[in-house]
Amino acid sequence: MNDDNLTLINPSGLHPTSGYAHVTIAPAGRTAHLAGLCPLDADEKVVGPDLFAQIDQLVANGLTILRAAGARPEDVVRSVIYVVSDQSATLAAAWEHLMASALAPALRTASTLLGVAALGYGGQLIEVDLTAALAE
Repeated sequence: MNDDNLTLINPSGLHPTSGYAHVTIAPAGRTAHLAGLCPLDADEKVVGPDLFAQIDQLVANGLTILRAAGARPEDVVRSVIYVVSDQSATLAAAWEHLMASALAPALRTASTLLGVAALGYGGQLIEVDLTAALAE
């Protein structure tokens, strides 16, 4: 599915966004719902001592999973990003690092960024949920 098949809407009268769309409309068809992308290596160990190292691993994992589903970042229609922090600056830094990554096209559609108290793995600082629209 290419970018021309998605309709991104930012209605007038609403706040401007930092790269995502308020609404994403995809044509009817098949969807891929990815399990939460985690910053884990092949041995199921959380990587890196910091958020940015974890984002880099999460991006690599996400690209692999999207490929396996027959999708690209450009096919993602919805994302939810969970960051372990209650600091707006940390959430913004995570967003900026993701937007500078190869996964950035996945985040231009309807996207939500949340600060949370904890995630499933000890030391895990970020997780991303993606939904992609697949070509017929």
